[in-house]
Amino acid sequence: MGEEPNSPQRTPALPDGPMPKHAQLREILRELAGEELPHGAAVPSERDLAVRYGVSRLTVREAIGQLVTEGLLVRVRGKGTFTTRPRIDWQLHLASFTEDMRRRGMHPETVLLDAAEAVPPPATARALGLGPDEPAHWLFRLRKADGVPMAVERGWYHPQAAPDLLDQDLTDSLYTLLARRYGLRLESGTQTVLADDADAETARLLGLRSGGSVLVFRRISTARGRPVEDMTSWYRGDRYQVTMQLDRDPGE
Repeated sequence: MGEEPNSPQRTPALPDGPMPKHAQLREILRELAGEELPHGAAVPSERDLAVRYGVSRLTVREAIGQLVTEGLLVRVRGKGTFTTRPRIDWQLHLASFTEDMRRRGMHPETVLLDAAEAVPPPATARALGLGPDEPAHWLFRLRKADGVPMAVERGWYHPQAAPDLLDQDLTDSLYTLLARRYGLRLESGTQTVLADDADAETARLLGLRSGGSVLVFRRISTARGRPVEDMTSWYRGDRYQVTMQLDRDPGE
């Protein structure tokens, strides 16, 4: 008798060996998601995979779970498991979002959500060297790559460093604008990175559920030895990962 028309296609069972079966299946699914299926495509169900490769549902669940953790697959409650875009690996350096995306061969896009002159919070005033009631330029922008929301930015800029900033086109690289119009090339910065849950507004803009995982970067950048920028960015946790080179202190 042949197989029923709707039964899952059978392949040789995964062999016993030095590599555990969940690891073998993980690599099969990695290749499937990375090379054969388009982004957003459904992968076979746990039951189908278990039958196809002659393994238990627990083995399938473990293999899928590892790829979900890596950001290669995503589970959608009540619908199944789907391929997703691989995480962008961000190596910490002082570069604009626009420059970074273009270097990766992606099309960057900036949506200006708001811009105003306002009195910043005390921590920002101190970071920029402003008086208690001295205003600064405030920008609120959504950053996209290949049409996909990647980050929400809320930034403050020193008013004396870029006096008419709010009258400029703020939908392209801000660092390029600062360099070309004001002769300001950001030279150094301090950046704090933390993981957090997205608030309702940030989640909506990034296409996440409220409380979804985000990476938060607060960057204070200087040009000509003076602080120019105090910006906080919220990046999608399922789209980004951070790589840092660690060198041991030779004095230790």
